[in-house]
Amino acid sequence: MTESATPPHKTPTPSYEAPDLPTRLPDLVLRELTAQDADAYYALLDRNREHLSRLGDYQSESRATPEWVREHLDEDPGGLRYGIRLGGRLIGRVDLIAVDPPRYGTGYWLDEAHVGAGHATAACAALYGYAARALGATDIYAGVTRGNDRSVALLARLGFEPVAEFADYTRFHLGLGER
Repeated sequence: MTESATPPHKTPTPSYEAPDLPTRLPDLVLRELTAQDADAYYALLDRNREHLSRLGDYQSESRATPEWVREHLDEDPGGLRYGIRLGGRLIGRVDLIAVDPPRYGTGYWLDEAHVGAGHATAACAALYGYAARALGATDIYAGVTRGNDRSVALLARLGFEPVAEFADYTRFHLGLGER
């Protein structure tokens, strides 16, 4: 299915095949993360347990078992779930969560060994651009746990602005407009 097959303001159904999304970086591509990726995703999670739970984020992932990963990737993600791949190797994940289309939430994380090279920024930019063009997305929201300065910097590079403060995190917003 091509990206034009999903009408604006509609979330893909579970049978929707999300297209691969190139990024501005050579060899960095987003490919739908599915149950077929369970072994590679588990290995990535296993290498990053401390990294994922350092700030209290991604607790389920930091405690993942192979069975949990298979079940998790077999569930409908309620939006788009992409693996971030560098040279074909899975190095992270970025999601677009259909909270209230055309408004979406997002979550992302990157293998600790690949932090600081612009991979997460490029991956998020590719996904949010696709969301605006193909899904008619108008807004993206992200929550960032206090102390996660790298994530705050990533969102700032993409044009997000803080819009609400909560006890444990800050909510950020990106208006997509013309992208």
